[in-house]
Amino acid sequence: MIPDDSYDIIVVGAGPAGSTAAMYAAERGMSVLLVDKKKDIGTPLQCGGFLPHYETLTELVPNARLPHTLEKIPSSCIHTSTSYQRFIAPDGASKGFHVNADAIDRRRFDKHLAMLAGKAGAQMLVGTNVLEVNGTELIMDGAFGEFPVKSKIIIGADGPNSIVGKANNMLRDEDPMGTGTAFEYELSGVDVDREAVEMYFGRDYVPGGYAWIISQGEDTANIGVGIREAMFEDHMCARDYLDRFMHKHPMAAGKLEGASIVSIVAGLVPVGGAPKVTATKDTIIAGDAAGHIIATNGGGISTAMVGGKIAGETAADNLEGKCNLTEYDRRWREQMGLEIKTAVYTRKLMDKLMLSDRLMSAAIKMISPENMKAIQCGQLPDAVKKSLLKLNVGLT
Repeated sequence: MIPDDSYDIIVVGAGPAGSTAAMYAAERGMSVLLVDKKKDIGTPLQCGGFLPHYETLTELVPNARLPHTLEKIPSSCIHTSTSYQRFIAPDGASKGFHVNADAIDRRRFDKHLAMLAGKAGAQMLVGTNVLEVNGTELIMDGAFGEFPVKSKIIIGADGPNSIVGKANNMLRDEDPMGTGTAFEYELSGVDVDREAVEMYFGRDYVPGGYAWIISQGEDTANIGVGIREAMFEDHMCARDYLDRFMHKHPMAAGKLEGASIVSIVAGLVPVGGAPKVTATKDTIIAGDAAGHIIATNGGGISTAMVGGKIAGETAADNLEGKCNLTEYDRRWREQMGLEIKTAVYTRKLMDKLMLSDRLMSAAIKMISPENMKAIQCGQLPDAVKKSLLKLNVGLT
């Protein structure tokens, strides 16, 4: 496809945030170009696919007006469903809570969302990199050649290292603990709990982070580690920690023994919160680019889609003369800013605890299942805050 010379809106990045933004803007009658560097939307995969059901998402971000695309996920996009989330402490004790969720096939789900954007009227340009951002003109190059394209508004949904964000000085604060690496394997031949998502903690396996096992149905699963480079031991990388977890962990290794690795998944996860500014007079950032992540669990599909919806709607409102584009910043913070900010604060409290297996085990023993669920939703009950602060006494 050769794009037109100009559009009302160009959306960079066809992940959950970008495709949602493009769909909502196109539904309002705007001319929209959705650009992605991938030749095949959703491939290569860059993160896992744990997505709570719609009812739980209303608890996760109670003030948000969720995209209608989250109400019913096509069965073709779901590996399997789970009903429980279990935390395994470094000492082997476990505790959990009930939560209904889907293990999403992100390859199909991302493509599904992009196709909905296309059906709404957005034009799509795959296999294309943005080389330069000059105001609202983009210089692009890829499968269809090199060309400049102008727009009235740009929406950057192009990930943690957003070229759109950098070009507009919409950057997160420098923080080595603010960006994590998610490194994952998709496995076959496993014997795991199909009803539960399991999260494992322990300094030897995931210092300052957690490992997970998510069933994808039958004898398949997604396993991974979410970890910050600042916490790595010398000469270790994220893959080394995942291999150690898979083969050496006293509880997990037996479930994964003899498994075959059928896919490797890797990506960056911005767990340091949002930039101070996420909108200018003609540019918006959303999704990972805007830090739309719940830092206590690294989950970002639903929050990215909320950010994308608000971005698409605000861009359309602006072009219709109803508001300044900077209204976007207020809108998304009003709908989910508290949860994102609280999750970052809680993550910082937990960072210190996770340096000590003894204290981390004590914390998991102390926190009730109800409060565990609240923390996962980016909330911090007063009782938990006081206990975590008390446990942190004496730590540096």
